[in-house]
Amino acid sequence: MHSAHRAPFAPLSAGTATVLAVLRGCLHAAFFLLLAVAAARLFTGGAGPADWAALAGAAVLGAVYACGPPLLRRLPGRRTALCWLALVTAVWAGLLLLSPDFSWLAFPLFFLHLHLLRRFHAVVAVAVITAAVIASQALHARELGTGMLLGPLLGAAFAVVIALGYATLYTESEQRRRLIEDLERARGELAESQHRAGALAERERLSREIHDTLAQGLSSIVLLLRSAEGAVRTDPGAAAARIADARDTAAENLAEARRFVRALAPPALSSGSLADALGRLCSRTSAESGIDCRFRLEGDPAPLPAGFEVALLRAGQVGLANVAAHSRARTAVVTLAYLDGEVALDVYDDGRGFDPAGVEHGRADGTGYGTRGLGDRVAELGGRLQLESAPGEGTALAVTLPLGPEPAGAEEEPPMNPSEPASSRRGDRP
Repeated sequence: MHSAHRAPFAPLSAGTATVLAVLRGCLHAAFFLLLAVAAARLFTGGAGPADWAALAGAAVLGAVYACGPPLLRRLPGRRTALCWLALVTAVWAGLLLLSPDFSWLAFPLFFLHLHLLRRFHAVVAVAVITAAVIASQALHARELGTGMLLGPLLGAAFAVVIALGYATLYTESEQRRRLIEDLERARGELAESQHRAGALAERERLSREIHDTLAQGLSSIVLLLRSAEGAVRTDPGAAAARIADARDTAAENLAEARRFVRALAPPALSSGSLADALGRLCSRTSAESGIDCRFRLEGDPAPLPAGFEVALLRAGQVGLANVAAHSRARTAVVTLAYLDGEVALDVYDDGRGFDPAGVEHGRADGTGYGTRGLGDRVAELGGRLQLESAPGEGTALAVTLPLGPEPAGAEEEPPMNPSEPASSRRGDRP
C-alpha cells in the first residue's frame, strides 16, 4: 500500500515494489481466508435458504475479487480500480445483510479503500464500512453490545493508523530515492563537466606549446630559407649555411613534436642547463635575424623544477620571436637572474616599441597570442609576467618565478591526454 495521493499503479523502485508485492499478497490471502471462514460458518447450525443465497454471494464476491488484479494489470488506471472497488464493496454489503459472519471481511476492505482512495475519501469509506458492520451485527442479534462497537471501531482505527504510518514511510522512501537519483545525475553531470574542462585546458596548453615551439620554429625555417634563396646566386656559402641552420631547426622541431607525444622535457634542456639553452637561443636569433642578441647570467644558478625551466625557456623563445618579428631592433639582451627567493628572466630590445594595451587580446592577424599564453603559463606556476613598452622606446618582458614551495605540477610535464578529466591530474602545467 502507499499514499492515496499517488496514483496506485505508478512506477516504483525495486525495493518498494517488492515490499508492496508482499503486502498485497498478504492482503489477498487474508481476504480469501476470512471469506472461506465466513462461508463455512453459514452451515454450523444448519443450512437454510438464506445461507445458500449467502454461499452463492460469497462465491460471486470471491470471483469478483480474484478478477481485480489481472484486470487492473490489463487496464491500469484509477477509473478501473474504483469501479472494481465499488463492485467488491457492493457485493460484500449484500452479504452483510444476509449474515453477520461476513463482518470480518471489513478489515481487508479497510486497507483496499485506504490504498485506492484519496485520504479524505478513504477515511469516510472506512467510517461507513464500520457503521455497516455495527448495524449488521446489531440487526441480526437484535441488540447492540459493547463488543459489537469496540471490535469494528478498534479494527478501523488500527487499519487507518497502519495505512497512514506506511504512507509516511513510503513518502520518505520515495523522497530518498529521488534524492539519490538527483545525486547520481549531478555526479554524472559533474564528471562530464570535468571531462570538458580537462579537454579545454589541455587544448589551451597544447596551443601554447605549439605556438612557443613548432610555430616559431617553422617561422625561423621560413626566414632561413628565404635568406638562403636570396643568397644562393651571390653567396652560395652563406646560402648553404642558412640551409644547414634550417635543417637543424627542423630537426629540433621534430624533437619537440615527439616530446608532445612522450611528454618529456624540451630538447634544448635535455643537453645542458637552462643558461646554455638560453645562450644557444640568443646565438640562433642573431644568426637568423641579424639582431645583436646577447645573453647574461646573474647570480648563482640554483636547481629549478622542470616546469620552471620550461616556462623560462618559453619566455625567452616568445620574447625573442616577438623581437625578431615586430621590433626592428638592433640589439636584444636576455638576462637570467637568480635572486633571493626568486628567479627572473628579462628580454629587452631597443626596437620601435608598441602600446601593450593594443595587443592585450591578440592582433587581428592572429599574432600576439604568445605573450598572453605565456602569462597564463607563468600564473599557473605562481609567478608573474610584466610587459613594458611604448612607441619608440623599446620593449622589456620580465618573468619572475618564486624559489620556494613548488606549486603542484612544477616538477614535471603533465601527460598530453585531452580525454583525461581535469580532476584526475595534478594540474595543467606547462
